[in-house]
Amino acid sequence: MGKVLIVLGIFMIIIGVLIIYKISIPLLGKLPGDIVITGKNVQFYFPIVTCIILSILLSLLFYLFGR
Repeated sequence: MGKVLIVLGIFMIIIGVLIIYKISIPLLGKLPGDIVITGKNVQFYFPIVTCIILSILLSLLFYLFGR
């Protein structure tokens, strides 16, 4: 449990730094398969492929640190 909390803490620090300095990760959120629906006054965006890739990467990290 301790290793998971450490990894989550490091992940949150990295995300915080990226948000503070407005650093964008190339292609993150703009992958083929992400759903974008644009209307007259509204835009709906659902990054399904980005979520799947992040899920796979986080699963690999937890697998490696869980050993």
